[in-house]
Amino acid sequence: MALAHSKGTDSPNPEASYRRLLSSGLLAERVRRAREFLRRCKVCPRHCSVDRLEGELGVCHVGAKAFVASYGPHFGEEPPLTGVDGSGTIFFGSCNLRCVFCQNYEISQLREGRDVSADELAEMMLDLQQRGCHNINLVTPSHQVPQILEGLLLAAERGLRVPLVYNTSSYDEVEMLKLLDGVVDIYLPDFKYSDPDIALRYSKVERYPEIAKTAIREMHRQVGELVIDRRGIAVRGVLVRHLVLPEGLAGTAEVMRFLAEEISRDTYVNVMDQYHPCWKAFRYPPLDRRITNDEFEEAVQLAKDAGLHRLAHEDAGTGISWMAEV
Repeated sequence: MALAHSKGTDSPNPEASYRRLLSSGLLAERVRRAREFLRRCKVCPRHCSVDRLEGELGVCHVGAKAFVASYGPHFGEEPPLTGVDGSGTIFFGSCNLRCVFCQNYEISQLREGRDVSADELAEMMLDLQQRGCHNINLVTPSHQVPQILEGLLLAAERGLRVPLVYNTSSYDEVEMLKLLDGVVDIYLPDFKYSDPDIALRYSKVERYPEIAKTAIREMHRQVGELVIDRRGIAVRGVLVRHLVLPEGLAGTAEVMRFLAEEISRDTYVNVMDQYHPCWKAFRYPPLDRRITNDEFEEAVQLAKDAGLHRLAHEDAGTGISWMAEV
């Protein structure tokens, strides 16, 4: 499996961005500013306006503490994230989306997990670093950014140094993302839909394409295209995921056009074929079936037609294959 190197760096252990904010005192200031978003909650685009610091709960049902389902080294992510020793994933429970086909519905919808303090979250991060993980991978973080920053500050003070991955649905509040400027090294956004009506029907959120486009623009402004070092490990940049849905429900053509024309033709995109019916999908035809080979191949071709040339996709025989030029 060959990996494309994008503006590769020779440094085997580049300093994580947040280390610079820590030394300047700005990371602590970001924690303070983010926490204020919990008072009349506008942490995510739903703007529930509840006081999470006083125990009020909005759509996500997460209060003032972080809510974590599990954590540990993960080897199922893209090769530049997992490398040899794994991506240090922290799965944040609950979600600000309500996807009827969610493949992690036990965590996102049934809320498996527990409240954890900032100190406990910091210890999780440090444990993942101690176990050799190449990064800290924050999975479903959009509704818990203030809590994550609070834990990160403690972890950084205790020696955390590996890059931070923000693994998101892209239903993100842009003001929160701005607080992550200089904190997050790698953004891993999923661009789910290009049609707002489809997003409302299947994920129960309004204005998803508009919000996702704004979020991805901000992510790219902060970190640019993906940078992979000589070991094949991602150290900085944006890697976009797009899950292909039956009968073109994801609106792949517009997603790829946007990425190529409004972000960069050098954007790395993982065109994902692993959709399978989960959770409530059987009530929502055509989501009650897997995608066909033809549907997947059409999606890959749409990415190429848009001018994107750094593509990753699942290959039945070899797993994820990376193409530098197509």
